[in-house]
This record gives sequence, structure tokens and C-alpha cells, in this order.
Amino acid sequence: MVHKLLFFFLLSVLSISASISPDWAKDVVWYQIFPERFNNGDLNNDPTRASLDYSEHVPTSWEVREWQSEWFERDEWEHEMSPHFHQTLQHRRYGGDLQGVIDRLDYLKALGINGIYFNPLFYANSLHKYDGRSFHHIDPYFGPDPQGDLALIAQETSSPKTWQWTAADKLFLKLLREAKARGIRVIIDGVWNHSGRDFFAFADIREKSRQSIYTSWYNIISFDDPGTAGNEFDYHAWHGFKSLPEFADNRSGDSLSPGPKYYIFKATQRWMDPNGDGDPSDGIDGWRLDVAEEVPDGFWQEWHAYIRKINPEVFTSAEIWGSAAGFLEDTRFASAMNYRGFAIPVKGWLIDESISATEFAGRLEYERESYDDDTAFVLQNLVDSHDTQRVASAIANRETWEYYKSDDWFDYDDGERVNARTPGYDNGPPDEDGRRIWKMVALFQATYVGAPMIYYGTELGMWSADDPEDRMPTWWHRKDDEIFTTYQKVLQLRHDRPALRRGHYRVLETRDDAQVFAFERSLKDERIVIIINRGKGDVNLNVDYLDGLQLLYATDPDVSSWRLPRLSAVVYGTR
Repeated sequence: MVHKLLFFFLLSVLSISASISPDWAKDVVWYQIFPERFNNGDLNNDPTRASLDYSEHVPTSWEVREWQSEWFERDEWEHEMSPHFHQTLQHRRYGGDLQGVIDRLDYLKALGINGIYFNPLFYANSLHKYDGRSFHHIDPYFGPDPQGDLALIAQETSSPKTWQWTAADKLFLKLLREAKARGIRVIIDGVWNHSGRDFFAFADIREKSRQSIYTSWYNIISFDDPGTAGNEFDYHAWHGFKSLPEFADNRSGDSLSPGPKYYIFKATQRWMDPNGDGDPSDGIDGWRLDVAEEVPDGFWQEWHAYIRKINPEVFTSAEIWGSAAGFLEDTRFASAMNYRGFAIPVKGWLIDESISATEFAGRLEYERESYDDDTAFVLQNLVDSHDTQRVASAIANRETWEYYKSDDWFDYDDGERVNARTPGYDNGPPDEDGRRIWKMVALFQATYVGAPMIYYGTELGMWSADDPEDRMPTWWHRKDDEIFTTYQKVLQLRHDRPALRRGHYRVLETRDDAQVFAFERSLKDERIVIIINRGKGDVNLNVDYLDGLQLLYATDPDVSSWRLPRLSAVVYGTR
């Protein structure tokens, strides 16, 4: 029956839109929010011990942590649970929720943000939510009535006809309305490769074994034999993590199995057109898709055809760490997280200064030229994320190691080199020179081709190693005014100048001996020149390409019309 339903369900969505890069995405400044750690706006919905993964192993003395508590200090329950600091971190909760985001929308607007990317919001026990129990419900503890929501969810089946709108779901829809009223777009994380062990279909398999109606949903290796003392139940899981069972592919291997595919399509529709009236204006603006390369290309082609029928202007971004152009073309994604074409070159030159300005320009060009112009304008240009050390800590550790383990990646996300517990790793803030570099990174992020994406708290001056430290609660209580003002000003410059969002890009000059990189953005009569001095000494400016331009912004106030101080950047533009 599922096979027949899916056949007719997909039959009407096989045509693919000619344009896959929505025009509005060229003007977005993205802000990534890790929901549990962004802001606690409702103290009455805080997580409970029972809501945790493997709660039976957590002491009964467990409690939600104080938001402003020092990260490396431990609560009593943590000492009781384990003598090892890192073994209790996944059980910490701080109470971040949707109301907390709503309360900070005006802050984000004032910062210059007009697009939010949410890490997973769906119902799950973990703090990261990549192990979903459901894709059609917001986590109850992100909403105002967790217990009431759990009771509603318990009444449902896998049939969409039984799905209800919980209090958390409704609050998310309110968040969408509030964001849209401020001109802020919203995309959310989708994880279509795997679920959690408590996902309704997998939970049914765990309970009923071979008799479950969901056995075809997952890649089962073996079922338990009731005649033996052991438990032989085994299944394929993402990278071997048994908490993340993978959905099965169809028989031909070119898409997902019909069961999970149908469910994912219906859950997708729910968030894109919540009231089902054919008008997607009340829904999300797009999706960021986790581990996208591990899902068959055929699924993405069908899924994109379907969602573009719901909303032709939908934005989709794939989590890709390497070169992404070929994948986007094959799968119809509009964009990708631009690690390879932005974050990694930035670390190599602007942060570490381990390559020349010419090589930096070449690396940028190689990746950028692999995309068409429309796609290049909407790539998500991030420097840090929930999967990396924060930019401030990358800067603080720019001279920590004598050599790279991976020269091509500049150890951007090497597990040892970005770990807070690795001997020699600097867990403190950048020094004064590092702060100068940080400001240049912010300026380049706002002026280069593509859409800037800021990881929550970076603009406040947060620093940290990779996961789990990069998921600390936001430092609302220790705002770095200088860093915040830098981000606010460079983002405003981007909003004020169309050439920075949609203009032609051209390298004007590289000086390898002085580590200077200059480029131009131009659109119609508007011309903007950006000059970055990564070198250790002041440099004279080339007045030829500055003729007729005025100073728009500089990271160092001591800049002049002919001189650029060391470790600083400047922007000139037409009046």
C-alpha cells in the first residue's frame, strides 16, 4: 500500500524548476542557532532528568545548569556521575528554547541578521537533536507545555491524519510569524539519513522485532533470536554510532526505502505549508540538510522537485565539507555550507598566514569558479559552526602547532588539534594581534562573494574548542562590545551596498612579500574596493585603483588615504 501511495504521491512532482537558487538568498546574512544553548526564555519548560538520553545512568541529583556558570566547573551531580569532566557534558542542559529566540529577534535584527539557520528543533532526547524521535514535532521542551505535548504525541500513529499541533509546534509557527515581520528568513535542519533509536518506527522494531511493520524502514543486519541468551539484534548506523540507525535505501539503491521516504515528504510538507492552503508564506523558507552526501542522489532529486512545487522560492543547503559543485548539480541543492571554498582558505591565510596572498586568491577562485554565478552568490560562507572550534579559538591557536597534519586543510577540523583537552591547546581568548585578525575575518566574511553565516555568540566575543565546548550557552553576560560593533558595522555595510551582495568580483592585487590582498566588487555604477593587510608591517596603498573612491570602513582607525596599518583591512567605495 505504501508503495502505491508513494507512486501517486510523487507522480505530480517530477518536473524540476529551472532556477534552483532563490534570488532572495543573495541578500541574506545567516545566523546559526544551536537551540538548547542560545537563550532560555521560559524557565517553566526546562528539561527534566527523565527527558535525557539514558537517564537511568544520570544521578537523581541532576538539575539544569545555571546559564552563566563557568563551563569548566562542575555541578555536584557531575562529580557524582563521573570523575571525568568530559563524560557528563552530553547530559548538561541549560534550558534554551523557542521563547528565548523570540525574545532575541530584535537583537538579531539590530545586529544585521536577516536569516536564521536552526540546528535540529525536532523531538529528540539528546542536546543536539540529530537523533530525532519525530520529524513532524518540535521538541516539547522547546515549547511552553512539555507534558501536554508528550501526551498528544503518544496518541498519534505514523499516519499524518493523526498528527496534531502541539504547543511547541504552535510556538514555532509564532516564531516564524515574528521573524517574518522583522524581515528575517528561517531555515531548519533536516536529517533524512538516520533517526534516533527512540524514533517511532525504530522503537516499534525494538519492541516487535520481525513482526514490526517498519522493518523495511531500516538497514537491519540481524534480528534477535529469542532462543538464545544474547541479543543478536544489529543494524547499520551512521558511522557505526548505534544511537543513529540509518534509514534503508530502496531495492535499486537510488533513493530511500518507500516507508521513510513517504514519511519524510509528509513531514517536509507540514513545515513548509503548515495550514495546507497552498500558500507557503506561513512556513519555513528552506532547509539545511545534514550528511547530505550519504543519502542517495535520486532521493534528493525527487525531494527537491516536490518541495519546489510547494514553494518555488525554497532555499536548500547541503552539509558538504569538500568541493560541492558536482554534488549540487546532481542533487538540485541550491547551496552548501562553504567549508572548502571559504572557511578553509580563510584559516590558511587570514588566520594562520601559512600561505601567500596569491595562493589564498587562487584557492578562493578555484572553488568559486566551479559554481555558476547564482549559486556562488548564495553559498553559506561560514568560518565556524557547531562542528568546529570557534573562530576566536582558531585565531588564538594560530601558532600552537609547529606543523600541519593535513597541509591542504590547515588542520581546520583535525580532531586532536581542535580539542580543548589536547596538551598545549589554548583555551583562552586571542591576544591583541589576534583581535586584529578577528576583525579582518569579519570584514572579509561580509564583503566576499556569498552569504555570510555567523555562528551564535561569535559576535559577542565567544571563544571555544570544538564540540562539546563550541556548544556553550551564549555569553549574554560578557558581551565584547568591540567585537560586536565590528560585526554590526560590517554587516550593515553589506546591507547598504548591493555590490557586496550581488556584484562582480575581481582581484586587484596580491603582494606576497607584504601579505596584501585587494579585490573589487562592482555592480552597475557602484564600485567597492577591499584591501586586507595580513602582514606584520604597515603598507602603502595603491592609489590608482582608489581613484574617485571614499573611505567607507576600516578595522583600524589609523588608516589613511595612502597607508594601511599592519593586520588591518579597509573598504573604499563610490559615493
